[in-house]
Amino acid sequence: MAKSVDPEKPGRIKQLRMIAQVIQQANPKGLPIVFLSAIGTLAVVVVIGLVTGFLWYSVFLGVLLGLTVGLVVFGQLAQRAQYSILHGQTGAGAAVLQGMRGNWQVTPAIAVNRDQDLVHMVVGFPGVVLVSEGPGNRVARMLAAEKKRVARVVLGVEIYDIQCGDGEGQVPLAKLQRHIMKLPRNLKKPAVNEVKDRLRSLPKNVPMPKGPMPKGVRMPRGPKMR
Repeated sequence: MAKSVDPEKPGRIKQLRMIAQVIQQANPKGLPIVFLSAIGTLAVVVVIGLVTGFLWYSVFLGVLLGLTVGLVVFGQLAQRAQYSILHGQTGAGAAVLQGMRGNWQVTPAIAVNRDQDLVHMVVGFPGVVLVSEGPGNRVARMLAAEKKRVARVVLGVEIYDIQCGDGEGQVPLAKLQRHIMKLPRNLKKPAVNEVKDRLRSLPKNVPMPKGPMPKGVRMPRGPKMR
């Protein structure tokens, strides 16, 4: 039986073109850097082949290495471009958190104030992680209130609070995934699932922030916590 094809899901070539457009928009020099890195790698390997006498072998190897280096540079530039597009948008932190790989449960905007500052909740092997978006002098009280509210449900579970932003003591958006992935593993998988079940009893009567949350931006998947 033929598999059904989702008409809204772009193909691989179309995805690459879309990502290339994002890179071009964020950094006009990005795509030339990708091509130069690939061609430069090929040229270096070919020169080595000429010197050592293995020209045809070096051409084959150089093409493979050139493509690999080009794709790596392309991926790094795409990641930077995506972060630059999200930066400053309401809910940017949630978009980054939802791009994490592994046994993570992300609940965006569990708290919102009138200034559109947000607090998101992440549940995983470290325990519960509360992540705020907004100036430090405004979100500190929000984080404290949510930490107290969550603690009533998940007794004995470690609760971390992180301020995402560009202010002093805050974690930049581009480093948020990495920062959370470095937190210690305090729970086993069954305990993580139990915490998720407990948190379902929390009331969900928080108004959503004004304006659209970031959509259509495919965040790069971070490393998977083992």
